[in-house]
Amino acid sequence: MKVLIATEKPFAASAVNEMKTIIENAGIELVLLEKYTSKQELLDAVKNVEGIIIRSDIIDSEVINAASQLKVVIRAGAGYDNVDLKAASEKNIVVMNTPGQNANAVAELVLGMMVFMARNKFNGSTGTELKDKTIGIHAYGNVGRNVARIAKGFGMTVYAYDPFLKPEHINAEGVIAVDSVEELYKVSQYISLHIPATPATIKSIGYDLVSLMPKGATLINTARKEVIDEAGLLKLMGDRDDFVYIADIKPSNMDEFNAKYEDRCFFTPKKMGAQTKEANTNAGLAAANQAVAYLKSGIDKFRVN
Repeated sequence: MKVLIATEKPFAASAVNEMKTIIENAGIELVLLEKYTSKQELLDAVKNVEGIIIRSDIIDSEVINAASQLKVVIRAGAGYDNVDLKAASEKNIVVMNTPGQNANAVAELVLGMMVFMARNKFNGSTGTELKDKTIGIHAYGNVGRNVARIAKGFGMTVYAYDPFLKPEHINAEGVIAVDSVEELYKVSQYISLHIPATPATIKSIGYDLVSLMPKGATLINTARKEVIDEAGLLKLMGDRDDFVYIADIKPSNMDEFNAKYEDRCFFTPKKMGAQTKEANTNAGLAAANQAVAYLKSGIDKFRVN
């Protein structure tokens, strides 16, 4: 039995060593493919493995069809839109994620970028403080909860909207639940996005919704690029010189954002949410344990297909 760790952007070496120990102690062979530069390398590597552990690597129908013995794919992280769930299900392949392992890292990035922009990118001019400001958490999952925790430490008032949670559960954590997404945007000077990219959410964050935010508004996107209506957001930035947009996912038309509104937008060079040693290790170890648990005992607690 074999498990492949296929990572174009590798886990930390220390994490790989611990993952190797977990997998090999279970009597499973570990195969390692790191920093690969062509899809063919991945296609060759998956041919004789029962499990695959990935990060942001693409597991599409071509990869799945090449993996004749594959039983499980573990995405080390929360998002799993880089895996073709339909193709996996058709082959009876289980797909799992590792929710919560990157949550604190993403949340710290959110607040770090907020401070960076509130202080005008540390350019020496007078900025603003986060204390006594309002922040809205759009989707109150693992990351959203951590954003709320840190934001309360800054002295912010925290609101949240999540249609899948009961308001009393949100309120019990010292966060104010609102009844609609429109209300969330109306009351929040900052909005932190944590929604997945689904048919219902793709391009859902656009001009009409974001324009409801109060003066001096900032939108922070550490979720998915696809949820943003970029044309609508560009129009809003043109209409409102008080609006700021921050993301750790570069927009498709990033050059236009930067050319027109460089002082009011900031995009990290690559997706940075999970880029900490701790998150890297946590997600990797969780993925290794889940791969072993499924292959040895059929446990699929975090199955997503």
